Amino acid sequence: MANTYSALKRVRQTERRTEVNRKNKTRLRHQIRAMRRAITAKDVKVAGELLPVTFSVIDRSAKSGIIKKNTAARYKSKLHLRVKALAA
Repeated sequence: MANTYSALKRVRQTERRTEVNRKNKTRLRHQIRAMRRAITAKDVKVAGELLPVTFSVIDRSAKSGIIKKNTAARYKSKLHLRVKALAA
């Protein structure tokens, strides 16, 4: 256990940040899953509606460091290609 007041404070901060990061990562994964389900179900309308919302969640996750910038770009690229192919 932490021995100093500053170390105790760091423990508290880490616990709070871990919880926030966990919620954000879960939100990201759920949004991507919903998007993939819509694509798998070949539901063009739902996929089109979810695309900007999903991109927003991905961008915010990359901005806050939940995922890396290139990972975000890769997710967005693959999802966009699949939606585009679905619409065609």
